[in-house]
Amino acid sequence: MESFVVLGATGSIGVNALKVISAFGKKVEALSAGSNIELLNEQISLYSPSLVCIANSWDLKRLEPKGAKVFIGEEGLLEMLSLAKSLKVINAIAGFAGLHASLKTLELQKDLILSNKESLVVAGSRFDVSKIIPIDSEHFGLWYILEGLKAKGETNVTRLIITASGGALRDKSAKEVLDSKLKSVLAHPNWKMGARITIDSATMVNKLYEVLETYWLFKDLNKNLKIDSLIERSSSIHSLVELEDSSLLAHLANPDMRLPLSFGIGGKEAFKESIINKLDLKDLVKIDFREIDTKLYPLWKYKDLLLEKPSLGAVLNASNEVALEAFLSENLSLKVIVDIVSKTLEAFKDTKINDSLEDILALHKEARSVALKQLHDLI
Repeated sequence: MESFVVLGATGSIGVNALKVISAFGKKVEALSAGSNIELLNEQISLYSPSLVCIANSWDLKRLEPKGAKVFIGEEGLLEMLSLAKSLKVINAIAGFAGLHASLKTLELQKDLILSNKESLVVAGSRFDVSKIIPIDSEHFGLWYILEGLKAKGETNVTRLIITASGGALRDKSAKEVLDSKLKSVLAHPNWKMGARITIDSATMVNKLYEVLETYWLFKDLNKNLKIDSLIERSSSIHSLVELEDSSLLAHLANPDMRLPLSFGIGGKEAFKESIINKLDLKDLVKIDFREIDTKLYPLWKYKDLLLEKPSLGAVLNASNEVALEAFLSENLSLKVIVDIVSKTLEAFKDTKINDSLEDILALHKEARSVALKQLHDLI
């Protein structure tokens, strides 16, 4: 029976991945989690993994491994990947912490079912994307359309468009957006997601990440390929592909992460299974496309710079992680995130960046230091 490693098992993607694995009658060999030991214990009881990794040694006393071999921290996680017999790894770890697990997965010649955005955002140049199965709804939608075109021998793709919901603050004024505090930012209109990605949706950093992921995943389609994004408020259309004849092909489905997960986990079996509720075509009257307004989303102005110099993704991620940590722990306005990310990107925009992993990690560390100084100056 085919088995899987699920990293970040207690997050929203990990929880849904386990449900889909179970729905396809497949096995879970290994699980990793951060601090939600209570939920991890429930998952161990339900899925009986033989390998388990937790982030911190002080949580060992709360862990109930039920005979599973236990690993601790990033070093332990990489060891667990090496010992796992599974050939498919779902990386749903949140943040920069997921990068080394992605690199290790491909080093071990396992298939990488990728939810962790930071892997490609920070170090896209270091990945063989042919070994990656993307499970963000937008990239899955692009993959779904492009696979159909490939089967027909069509290669005349000129533009890829991914959609954004606009986040919880999309109906606010520019001033209200920048003045917003944590509670209002977390009230996402369409998706139930973790706090960090919900905040990133409100600042549009999430879409900057996804634009960079789109670049790394699909850049070889066409040397003149254009990558754009639009707000689509219903989240029914996830992505569109434009062809040379000006035709547009769209991927539509209810906003439910189990659909892309089903193709990552079930492969061709997913064509025969209805994992999510069907989209009611009468709901399509709700579709509402809008340009991304830089008055509401000031950081969106960096989209073209990031596509021109995609290695700046390391700077974007480092500065955003610093800003997010402060926003989540302090009583700050969203403007603090915008200012920290903007000023840090400005500080590095003319920097010559080498694409060795060592240099990328050094850049990320340096950008984080600059962002921390910006934070200190702001508060």
